[in-house]
Amino acid sequence: MRAYERLLEYVKVYTASCEDSRTTPSTKRQLELAKQLKRELEGLGVQKVRLDEKGYVYGIIPADQGLESAPAIGFIAHMDTAPDFPGEGVAAQVITNYNGKNVVLGESGRTLSVKEFPHLKALQGRTLITTDGTTLLGADDKAGIAEIMTLAEELTAGKLPHGTVCIGFTPDEEIGRGADAFDVEGFGAEFAYTVDGGAENEIEYENFNACAVKVSVQGRPVHPGSGKDTMINAALVAMEFNGMLPSGDTPRHTEEYEGFFHLCSMSGNVSEAALEYIVRDHSFAMYQCRQRTLRHIAKLLCEKYGEGTVKLEITEQYRNMKEKIEPCLHLIENAKEAICRTGRVPFEVPIRGGTDGAKLSYMGLPCPNLGTGGYAFHGPYEHITAEGMDAAVEVLKGIVRKYAQR
Repeated sequence: MRAYERLLEYVKVYTASCEDSRTTPSTKRQLELAKQLKRELEGLGVQKVRLDEKGYVYGIIPADQGLESAPAIGFIAHMDTAPDFPGEGVAAQVITNYNGKNVVLGESGRTLSVKEFPHLKALQGRTLITTDGTTLLGADDKAGIAEIMTLAEELTAGKLPHGTVCIGFTPDEEIGRGADAFDVEGFGAEFAYTVDGGAENEIEYENFNACAVKVSVQGRPVHPGSGKDTMINAALVAMEFNGMLPSGDTPRHTEEYEGFFHLCSMSGNVSEAALEYIVRDHSFAMYQCRQRTLRHIAKLLCEKYGEGTVKLEITEQYRNMKEKIEPCLHLIENAKEAICRTGRVPFEVPIRGGTDGAKLSYMGLPCPNLGTGGYAFHGPYEHITAEGMDAAVEVLKGIVRKYAQR
């Protein structure tokens, strides 16, 4: 079975995670796909398949005879989809021999435009898979799951000499918790790759340092007719807080290695207000500077309006994996070689976000990220090609082949 055929089956299962949930997995619906994947792995002959109480799926393909000393390599993908756009009732459009032009997305009124997504021209002649414009597709990261599963099918069928290959599927990556309960020791790999990126020739081993920030503002409500020098309008103080941040340091105005403050939500009234941010920077020094800036603004506003007016809650999310990957650059070199063997040019790109691999690298499992062949994740314009997925599978096979030669 080709990887894209698996993808079309997986996207039928609604698996959005939920940031407000305190359970793991954050949504029970993820367990439906987890159980399906467990059954599929077992049917392929993968060994030691297990689904734990947290919703993580693991399996091992033992090394071929004579290759037991080869490094154990892992491949990991996540089951959840982003909760910020509808993901239930996915109706994928499959366009064979795509003509490289605009694609009307069902009856949604949306169009996948070459002007907005100029890479579409390079996909001409392929089998293009899109949404109908009303949901996301779910290729992030069900494409990665499909590609790993297709690799597993070939390995268990004896089509490729291999050392030990470990497989892991995680919940809740989209809300930053995908690696929190990952059983690194039980997984059994010395090194691993997440398969959770964009174009099939991408390699990512640098990502943002990241934290979430909650700003709570306590106002002093009094009658507006007698508010002179007495009222503290929490909503206005919250606006003042945001106005003191550098206006150019937002996602709209930054790219590549440039960091940002991203205001995710705001709410409030005279009595109380709240702001929620995510803060990102590739440089750890600049990341720390951004946190100091937030604390300084809170301090200034408390000095202006009174102690306790503004409170910060900063929650660390993940760190830049680069420092953990650099001692293991064979992971990058072997991936590059595997990509070259598919006739493509490897493209190293910094992740303007994070993956499970970032946390796993700091948990003792060096874990860069590979492309899936997908584009425009997290929304109705998400798309991927069957050929791109085939190429991603070939990259995984090339990596397995390389480590079996060591």
